[in-house]
Amino acid sequence: MVEQLEGWEQTLTAGPLLAIAAAAIVVLLVLIIKFKVHAFLALIVISGLTAVAAGIPMDAVVPVLTNGFGTTLASVALLVGLGAMLGRLLETSGGAQVLADKLISVFGEKRAPLALGIASLLFGFPIFFDAGLVVMLPVVFSVARRLGGSVLRYALPAVGAFSVMHIFLPPHPGPVAASAFFEANVGIVLLLGVLVALPAWYLSSYLFGLYSGRRINLPVPSILGEAEEVQNPPKTGTVVFVLLLPLILIFLNTGLTTLLDSGVIAESAGESLWYQVLVAIGQTPIALTITLIVAALLIGAARGVSGSAIEKTFESALGPVCSVILITGAGGMFGGVLRASGIGDALADVLSDLGIPVILAGFLIALVLRVAQGSATVALTTAAGLIAPALAAGDYNQVQVAALVLAVAAGSVALSHVNDSGFWLVGRLLEMDVKTTFRTWTVLETLIGVIGFGLSALIFALAGAF
Repeated sequence: MVEQLEGWEQTLTAGPLLAIAAAAIVVLLVLIIKFKVHAFLALIVISGLTAVAAGIPMDAVVPVLTNGFGTTLASVALLVGLGAMLGRLLETSGGAQVLADKLISVFGEKRAPLALGIASLLFGFPIFFDAGLVVMLPVVFSVARRLGGSVLRYALPAVGAFSVMHIFLPPHPGPVAASAFFEANVGIVLLLGVLVALPAWYLSSYLFGLYSGRRINLPVPSILGEAEEVQNPPKTGTVVFVLLLPLILIFLNTGLTTLLDSGVIAESAGESLWYQVLVAIGQTPIALTITLIVAALLIGAARGVSGSAIEKTFESALGPVCSVILITGAGGMFGGVLRASGIGDALADVLSDLGIPVILAGFLIALVLRVAQGSATVALTTAAGLIAPALAAGDYNQVQVAALVLAVAAGSVALSHVNDSGFWLVGRLLEMDVKTTFRTWTVLETLIGVIGFGLSALIFALAGAF
C-alpha cells in the first residue's frame, strides 16, 4: 500500500465493497467484450473509477494506480522482454524447431502434449511461472506448427504445469510463506505438494488441454515470429543447454534460500560473499540476461550470424510484446486498487467468523482473496496469516499442517479473472480474446484449485485418522 494511504481507514462494510468490486468487473467485461474497448484503456478507466467508488482519497488515487501498475511491471516487464528476445532467437534460428522435432521423435506425435507438460513440470520446479512460460512457449509453438491442430492442445499442458509447480511446491514464495506462517515442515510440504500437484496437473491441464484443443481451434500465435528455412540450425544439445541454463541459475537462488531458511545451511553462510553472489546470479532477471548473452554466443555468433543480425532479431522481439506488458501491468493496477481499498480483507474477515472447519476456511478465505484482488501469492500469504491463530489453537500433526498449506494454496489459484495479471499474460501471449481466456485459463486454474483442495482435504482427513 502506498504511503498516502497510511493514515486512511476504509469505512465501507463488506457488502458495499463487494458490490463495488462486482460492478467494476462486470463493467470492465462489457467494455472489452461488447464495446471492443482496448483492454489497456478499459483497465485504466475502471481502476480509477473503482478507487474513487471505494472511497480512496482523491490525492491518493493516482499513486495507488501507479503503484499497482509499477509493481507489476517491475516483475513482468523484464521477464517478458528478455524471454521474448530469447524466444525470438530460438524460433528464428531453428533451435525451437530442432528441439520440437527431437521431442516428437522420442515421444511420438500422439504424446507430444504429454512430453511438453512433463518438460514444463521439470522446468517449473525452480523457475517462477512468468519466466518459465516465456522460455517454454517457443518450443510449444514449434511443436504445434509441426503437428497442426489447435495450439491449446500443446500450450495448456505446459501452462498448467508451471502453474501447479508455482502454487504447490517450495521453493516458490507462496507455499514457503504459508509454511512459515503455519510452522510447517518444508520437506513434508514438498513431498505432499508433489502428490497433489501431479494429479492436479494431469486432470486439470493435460486432459483439459486435450479437450480444449478439440473444442476451440486456436491458431499458433505469431507473437514470437516464425522460423524460415534455416541452413545451419543449432544442435539439439545446444538448445537444451540454453533452456536448462536459467533453470540452473535460478535454482541457485531458490535452492540456497530455502536451505538457509530451513536451517540446513548455517545463518552465517548467508553473510558470506559466495552465498550472496550465487543468490544474486539466481535472481530471475539476472539469470535470463546471462542466458540471453550465452544464447546469442552459442546460437547466433557460433553459427556465423553477424552482431547486427542478432541485434535486429532482438529488436524485432520487443515490439509485439509491448502490448502484453502494458495490459499485464494494467491488470496489476486493477488488482492493486482492490487490495488498497480493503475489499479482500473485509470479505476474509466475514468468512473467518463463520466457524467452518479450519481446512475449508483456509481454502475459502484464500479463494475469496484471490477473486477480490487477483494475486495468488497475496491471497495465499494473507489467508495463511488469518488462519494461523486457529491452527495454533488446535492439535494437528505435521502432515495435517502441510496439507493445510496445500489447501490454502489451492484456494489461491482458482477463479483467475480480469484482476489477475496472469490472466492477461497468458491470454495475450496465446493471442486469445477475453472470452476464450475465460473458457481456457480461468477454467484450468479453477480445476487446479478444486482438485488440489480435494486431494489436500483427503490427506488432512487420513492423517487425522491415524
